[in-house]
Amino acid sequence: MPCLSPILPSNIHLPSFIISISNNIKFSELPFKHFFNLDVLEYRMKLQVSKCSLQSTSIGQDGESDNCCKKESKMIWTSIGSNITEAQKKAISQLPLKMSNRCKALLKRIICFSTETDNLSLLLAVWVKAMKPRRADWLSVLKQIERMEHHLLFEVMEYALLENSFEANVRDYTKLIGLYAKQNLLENAERSFCAMKQRGFPYDQVTLTVLIHMYSKAGHFDHAKEAFEEIELLGVPVDKRAYGSMIMAYVRAEMLESAEALMKELEEQEIYPRKEVYKALLRAYSNKGNAGGAQKVFDSIQFAGIVPDSRHCALLISAYCIAGQSVKARTVLENMRLAGLEPNDRCIALMLGAYERENDLNAALSFLIELEHDGILVAEESSLVLARWFSRLGVVGEVQQILEEFASRRDEYCATLNASTTKSGNASKTKRMMKNKTPMLPVNAIVL
Repeated sequence: MPCLSPILPSNIHLPSFIISISNNIKFSELPFKHFFNLDVLEYRMKLQVSKCSLQSTSIGQDGESDNCCKKESKMIWTSIGSNITEAQKKAISQLPLKMSNRCKALLKRIICFSTETDNLSLLLAVWVKAMKPRRADWLSVLKQIERMEHHLLFEVMEYALLENSFEANVRDYTKLIGLYAKQNLLENAERSFCAMKQRGFPYDQVTLTVLIHMYSKAGHFDHAKEAFEEIELLGVPVDKRAYGSMIMAYVRAEMLESAEALMKELEEQEIYPRKEVYKALLRAYSNKGNAGGAQKVFDSIQFAGIVPDSRHCALLISAYCIAGQSVKARTVLENMRLAGLEPNDRCIALMLGAYERENDLNAALSFLIELEHDGILVAEESSLVLARWFSRLGVVGEVQQILEEFASRRDEYCATLNASTTKSGNASKTKRMMKNKTPMLPVNAIVL
């Protein structure tokens, strides 16, 4: 019997009932006759091979093919090439010695990264495929990129946050938001915050505090206040960092009374902001000439256990001087000296400026004589105030001659002092006294 189909062997033995049926059936007339056509089968096999080839090419472009990844992995990690700059060689040589090889491999490629020939997403995907990093490896790489201040830091962080091996958490997103905030990239920070919420990470007080700081620096006080209100709705005690950020937001918005009220609320809980927060509020009151507000903040600084330095005192003196209360400013300066703090050039210049505005030359001369007796020299800023004042009085020439004579006398005095203190072993005191080379005005020699 002839073979039923070209795809069946010719020597096959079929049952007799099938043979009897086949004699009455013409297979060539059946609807599936083309299924048994070898030419059609060969065409379909070629088409399938063509599709697989096309798929492989497409996948290779996306960096998802295993074969392509192996090829890229071999190309990327075996060598970074010899055509690198001296700056790149230096950066590579400064990588930590104890860093793992997998981290060094990626960092070398990032240091030598070229936007024209390299693709960062493909590079990171191949690194993950080949090196199988853990979270510690990601953190080590990100820390080093941040230390190098590399421009790819944000892109690498955003890729890492979506990578399973990184095991991202809410603090990682907070870190990214904070870095964007430092660069004043508000839209990127807000986008990262939204991405964090979409991935199901609940924001906490730390994240919202970063947002308060970011919005207040950018001048968006309303958004900063909304973030602070969100913290209060979390149902947890508000910490001093959040309070401090909100106080700074009030200060930047020039709402000093609200800032002071919030500070009092914090102090009632026996929680005190950082020294920088007190200083910012003191400076704001000082610039406005609000002596009362500046004095209250200065008292709060001491109540919080913070020892005021010369800068704090200078701000308080400035507030009294701007307010036209030179007597109280002088009292602050005297209290400062009694506390063992030497008035800096800023404090002296502020006092001289106040006396100039009041046209009180006698008080200024008395002040200078007292400083001279205590061995305190007038420096650059104070000298400029005196020069401006004497110029207005029309005695610049006389003062210049006196200063030149005194400069020579001062050099002789310093040389003698240096010799005597060297013998006594107190050389540090000599260096401190000779650090300021601006001559002190001998006020006893001024004749007006």
